[in-house]
Amino acid sequence: MASTSDTEYDPAAGESLRARVGEFLEGSHEGRGLRVGLACARFNGGITTRLLHGALDALVECGVDRGDISLAWAPGAFELPMLARGYVDGASRVDCVIALGAVIRGDTGHYDFVAGECARGLQDVQLTYGIPVIFGVLTTNTAEQALERSAPDETNKGREAAMTALEMVSVLRQGVLARS
Repeated sequence: MASTSDTEYDPAAGESLRARVGEFLEGSHEGRGLRVGLACARFNGGITTRLLHGALDALVECGVDRGDISLAWAPGAFELPMLARGYVDGASRVDCVIALGAVIRGDTGHYDFVAGECARGLQDVQLTYGIPVIFGVLTTNTAEQALERSAPDETNKGREAAMTALEMVSVLRQGVLARS
């Protein structure tokens, strides 16, 4: 189910809640000075490339310097958690990782294993290392759905993943990580 005006976050409601709590943390999309790792799957690479263009457009628009963006390719979505771990645990430490790929349902159970293990692995890296690892992997029933979600416009899920990454770095630095 897609978001609708009835289910979307209303910033005005957020503002009314600000007065009711002692601490109100909300991230921004400011990207200046941030180092970003992009872990991308080559399998269904035509879709991944479209997601990547959306993510790169968003990162640049938000002030991330191109020299602070690292791109690594994995054979498929199943291997993305290993790239994410390398980014957060290796020499090229980053502030966040954006994992991009596309897993399209087929006639076998392969989809369930790949999509589920990819998501679990990325979540494990994120929780283990305390660095945002964003799940920008499309999990669709058809190639047409994947093409729609990777369109070169504001609805591109790669773009959305990049914005999510920047927001998570920002909110974590304001709150939990700022106190660690």
